[in-house]
Amino acid sequence: MKNLKIGAKLGIGFAIVLGLLFAVTVTAVLRMMSASDYTSELVHFNVKHQRNVAEWAKYIELNSAMIETVFVSNDPGVVQVIADRMKKVSARSTELQKELEASVRDPFVRAQLGVVMQERKGYLEARGELFSAKLVGDHDLAKKIYSRQMVPRSASFLASMNKLLELQVADADSMATRILNEHATTELILISVGLGAMLLGIFCAWLITRSITRPISEAVKVAEKVAAGDLSSRIVASGGDETAQLMRALAIMNSNLTDIVGRVRIGTRTIVVASSEIAAGNQDLSSRTEHQARSLEETASSMEQLTATVQQNSSSARQATMSARDAALVAGNGGMVVAEVIETMSAINESSKKIVDIIGVIDSIAFQTNILALNAAVEAARAGEQGRGFAVVAGEVRNLAHRSAAAAGEVKRLIDDSVDKVEKGTSQVNRAGISMHEIVQSIENVTAIVGQIASASEEQSAGIKQVNQAITEMDRVTQQNAALVEEAAAAAESMREQANRLAEQVSIFKIDIPENVSHAPQAPARTRAQLALGCV
Repeated sequence: MKNLKIGAKLGIGFAIVLGLLFAVTVTAVLRMMSASDYTSELVHFNVKHQRNVAEWAKYIELNSAMIETVFVSNDPGVVQVIADRMKKVSARSTELQKELEASVRDPFVRAQLGVVMQERKGYLEARGELFSAKLVGDHDLAKKIYSRQMVPRSASFLASMNKLLELQVADADSMATRILNEHATTELILISVGLGAMLLGIFCAWLITRSITRPISEAVKVAEKVAAGDLSSRIVASGGDETAQLMRALAIMNSNLTDIVGRVRIGTRTIVVASSEIAAGNQDLSSRTEHQARSLEETASSMEQLTATVQQNSSSARQATMSARDAALVAGNGGMVVAEVIETMSAINESSKKIVDIIGVIDSIAFQTNILALNAAVEAARAGEQGRGFAVVAGEVRNLAHRSAAAAGEVKRLIDDSVDKVEKGTSQVNRAGISMHEIVQSIENVTAIVGQIASASEEQSAGIKQVNQAITEMDRVTQQNAALVEEAAAAAESMREQANRLAEQVSIFKIDIPENVSHAPQAPARTRAQLALGCV
């Protein structure tokens, strides 16, 4: 029954009901046909037989009266008239006799009809003898025949007819009883069959209704639970009808919803963890970017001071050149000039050492900037399409860092060269102080050396300007990086809040997966450490 379709179940149920209705109808028709046969036999045969027998008995009585008239009459004409009339009555009686012989079926009635026919035969013989005696005028013989034959045979004939009529009445009563019994039996059979059909129809209706409504009720309960967010229902579908297909579809839907909700929960947990780590990393990166910006500001300030010092060195070199030229004319003031040269060279030496230190700081800053740009490029690559602009900015920062490092190296080489030359000049000035008489011979060399120093100072000034520009550009890029980091931190925080809201919305669903189970991939453990250390 479970494997049948609903249409087949309803078809079987209606077929059973229609079959029972057909059986009841056929039974009623058959019983009514049987009762109709009995009624038809009663109406068309028994009643007709009774009517024929009654009519025949009436003719017998009429014949008896006419025979009595013939017996008392001595007029031949009257006898002849009565004889003619009795022939007609006899002819009708013969017709009734033949009808009864042809239609009577009951054996007892047929036997009694045979007796009546024998009595009639004797009656007719006695009547013929009586009429013959009357017609010839033999009244004594007629009287003898009447008293000895006619009266007994007439009484016997009438008695047999009455007996036949009684049998006909008894047969009619029996037929009526059978009709009543047939009606009662028919009513009992119809009531029994109808009651059985009704009970069977009720059972089939209950069985079909139960097989349809129970699964539908279970499906409604499951749908209500799903609508309420409860996906933990255990749906069992058995059978092959439409309700079983509905339950199987609900089971598949419930399973798919459970899987989707579980995956969404796992995804939201992963997003929350990843966004929290990204927010923390961006916060660390923001603080380090701010620290680097402050360092760049300090470096820019130092570079401005270095630029002023180099410009001062250039001015001093030009003055030294002029002094060297004047030294040939004012040899008498050579000692004082030498002393000034010694002081100037000492200052240049100290400035050169400071420049070397500053160049080291610039080189370190360029190295750290390069590492920071590399970290930013790595994070931009992880961000995918959204980090493409950030990757471009990181590449520009790396290029500027390389250029700054190259410029710092060039400046360092120039400063080293200047230091060597300054040391040579100092040695020469010392020797000039010892050997003033050699000043005139060496003044041209000193002039050339001071000219080189002036040229180197100008080159230093140009290189420091480039470094200053690079640092300014680095400071601008760092400020942009700080703004981007703040935007990334805000985006990560917004993503974390949205993930929390999504998790709250998904939490209304009740599933069998434990809350603490998670198959989401973990974020890289090195990310925060790399951001904290500033390296990869």
